[in-house]
Amino acid sequence: MHPDQLKRLASQVLTIEAQAVEQLQSRIDDRFVHACNLMLHCQGRIVVLGMGKSGHIGGKIAATLASTGSPAFFVHPAEASHGDMGMITAQDVVLALSNSGETDEILTLLPLIKRLGVPLIALTGNPASTLAETAEVHIDVSVPQEACPLGLAPTSSTTATLAMGDALAVALLEARGFTAEDFARSHPGGRLGRRLLLLTDDVMHTGEQMPCSAPGDLLKDALLEMSRKSLGTTVVVDGEDRILGVFTDGDLRRALDRQVDVHTARVAQVMTHPCRTIALGTLAAEALRMMQEYRINALPVVNSTGKLAGVLNMHDLLRAGVL
Repeated sequence: MHPDQLKRLASQVLTIEAQAVEQLQSRIDDRFVHACNLMLHCQGRIVVLGMGKSGHIGGKIAATLASTGSPAFFVHPAEASHGDMGMITAQDVVLALSNSGETDEILTLLPLIKRLGVPLIALTGNPASTLAETAEVHIDVSVPQEACPLGLAPTSSTTATLAMGDALAVALLEARGFTAEDFARSHPGGRLGRRLLLLTDDVMHTGEQMPCSAPGDLLKDALLEMSRKSLGTTVVVDGEDRILGVFTDGDLRRALDRQVDVHTARVAQVMTHPCRTIALGTLAAEALRMMQEYRINALPVVNSTGKLAGVLNMHDLLRAGVL
């Protein structure tokens, strides 16, 4: 096949599917609102059903609902007939997907769902189907045509169903007041989770790992402290651990430019003061922002009384995946 033909076919598929999704706009009506309310007030879980390609779409919709504040899981209709029906309780809401609305494995479950008194929401491409007429709420996701040239493979229909599932999930997200922090708690292993959940407390160096110096220490001793702790800085504190300043690699270069004698000078003479600090319990992402804004590589962490509690540097944040 000529490359131009392949490009034309691909473009045609995208056009057909985009039109199918665009036509869903007119179906965001009172039935959509009713479906949202049923799921919003669900005391249990949203149970998503679907066979074949609809099952694959159902799995994704369930995952999206669960990760955006609406507890949900997918149940395979065939397995439900052989024991998994026990996963559905009277406190749940069932969301059933079927393009034809006549999927045998789902129709078999309808009497059991009704007996439990579980609200049933159906997404089908056939408003006159058995599933659509049995459901408490039916949302029409029919499409004029499949993108498949044979008109057989589920393409536009599955895209439309997935898009409507996303619309439901996002509407519920907003209705619940779901925040980025809530999303992070559902994704603790992801980059967003690390940025929104990780605190300075989680990555800072404490105790003997903290590079500390007294203001009267010789500069050469402060350099040894920096080298031993390998954080590119030493925090200058008084006898009660109150921060007086910091001595960094940059301070050392500036001192050498002024021909300061490292063997006789005191660290208080060359330290940076006052210095930037960050509080315990602050998001590590905020520490990163400060380091980038002020072009520094390390930050002392202070407790509620303003005393030194820890030290963190850019490498700590990199290792923790905050950047």
